Amino acid sequence: MRELKTEYIFSMQGTLGDPLAVGAGPEGFRQILPVSSGIVEGPRLNGKLATAAGADWARIRSDGSFALDVRIVIEAENGDLIYVTYGGRIVAPNEEAQAIALDFAKPDPELGADRYYFRINPLFETASEKYGWLNGIVAVGRGMSGADGVRYDIFQVK
Repeated sequence: MRELKTEYIFSMQGTLGDPLAVGAGPEGFRQILPVSSGIVEGPRLNGKLATAAGADWARIRSDGSFALDVRIVIEAENGDLIYVTYGGRIVAPNEEAQAIALDFAKPDPELGADRYYFRINPLFETASEKYGWLNGIVAVGRGMSGADGVRYDIFQVK
């Protein structure tokens, strides 16, 4: 069996602001979750999330899963900007697991993270010479809710 190999590149913790519920439409129940701040730490990238430069235009689908549609900007520690877009899914098998998955205020993101599926597929765009390697990769991430937002561990697919 052939397997994909990955390499850990960074973790990201984002703090979410108050959601803006657009409501039920033809594509599902839409709500916008602004990203108010955050940090990025890892062996290949360190920095912060640019203030007021991101949000998740999430939808609750008819099957109860969440479809993510996120756009954020990372400001690397040297000041270079990296535009990040990603889709993803949050899937919980029951109402109790869904409540855990959507409890962004719980203090420990690891708490209950094994009870739901939360994966993303970030793509990067930057003019940075130092971080230009991000323009040519595909990445995946595991997400968790908590600590007033979300936390992701991001891996480059080799």
